[in-house]
Amino acid sequence: MTRPTIRYFKTSPEIIRLAVTYVRYPLSSRNVEDLLHERGIDVSHETVRFRGNRLGQVFAAEIRRSRVQAMRHFQHRRWHLDEVFVKINGVKHYLWRAVDHEGEILESFVTKRQDKKAALKFLRKSLRRHGLVETIVTDRLASYGAALKALGAIDKRETGRWLNNRAENSHQPLRRRERAMLRFRRIRSLQKFAALHDSIHNHFNQERTLISRQNCKDRRTAALAQWRQLGAA
Repeated sequence: MTRPTIRYFKTSPEIIRLAVTYVRYPLSSRNVEDLLHERGIDVSHETVRFRGNRLGQVFAAEIRRSRVQAMRHFQHRRWHLDEVFVKINGVKHYLWRAVDHEGEILESFVTKRQDKKAALKFLRKSLRRHGLVETIVTDRLASYGAALKALGAIDKRETGRWLNNRAENSHQPLRRRERAMLRFRRIRSLQKFAALHDSIHNHFNQERTLISRQNCKDRRTAALAQWRQLGAA
């Protein structure tokens, strides 16, 4: 099955990119519809949701592909792993997340359990996509130790009281969006949205408190220019 591209849709590419980029804000589809209406764009909330599900994945895949290729050249890499529970139709599930030393969200993975099998599947998927890593920071969950031991990487594990704050803080943007969306209904929807949200959040995240105002403006301009080029073909 060929993946969808912008040229097969009647809507203007600029409007599609504008609708998809609102994913990084804690807004519902109806809020996005109102914001677009103020700009003179008449698009229903169902269209916003449909464009995000179809074309948002294409944008996220292109962003992820370019970032993975660039990050594979770094030698001294440090990952932070953490899991957070998410309720889907009243049933508790777990969203596993890998974050690098700069706060980039590498991988998100949804499972029904919090055991060794789930942790092992998550680690294998992350290592297969992003390559080897020198240090893996986790909490004291026993599943991490069992999975790393099975992979022969238990000596790379580090645990500490505040060492994993970077991974724990990475859940906050998704939590805010989860409340705006009144939670999720299916595992597949959560997995697709997490991948889309993480890629767009990485692309526009500028770490404003760590850089000067001018550098922040330059990076934001460059990120917006790259975003406008996505799906241009």
